[in-house]
Amino acid sequence: MTKKLTADITKFFYEMGTLRKIVRAHRQTLLTDDLSDNIASHTFRVCIIGMMLAQLEKADISKVVLMCLLHDITESRSGDQNWVHKKYVQVFEDDIIKSQIKPLPNSKELLIIINEYRERKTREAQIAKDADRLDQTLLENEYVWMGNQEAKTWGRTNRTNLFSKSAKSLLREICKQKPSDWWTNGGWSDERR
Repeated sequence: MTKKLTADITKFFYEMGTLRKIVRAHRQTLLTDDLSDNIASHTFRVCIIGMMLAQLEKADISKVVLMCLLHDITESRSGDQNWVHKKYVQVFEDDIIKSQIKPLPNSKELLIIINEYRERKTREAQIAKDADRLDQTLLENEYVWMGNQEAKTWGRTNRTNLFSKSAKSLLREICKQKPSDWWTNGGWSDERR
């Protein structure tokens, strides 16, 4: 590996680390001050959801997870834009992607994956987008349980535009469960081992 390539990859690592510090813009319109919701935490759960959906749909798991991992990397330079911002602010996402990816050793392959995701024509791209939407619905449901009235109206937007059967099925269950069901229904014990 050349000195320049080593430097370029290291810069990319530092840039991706900044995604932990970019708070998601829906805080403004969801009327929340949840600082734990950042681009990196969102991406993590999107990757987990994408992996599960790809397994359920018998799709290429690696490709779906890679799309999930890369789906918001441009936000390190543009910031997150909520639906109000998107109406008024133009983001030059193509320029950002090319600038971010070009110095990397597998730039052509990464660009193909990113463009495939953005076009939403393949099963894998649709599943990755379903994962993104399901994470948002999970988050909104968490906010509803915390008493956020605004999140109740937001939750309706992600419920009609899912692609896969598995995502639609999971959405129905997400809307039934409480966020604490993972530990209150058999996940805890008052006895120590």
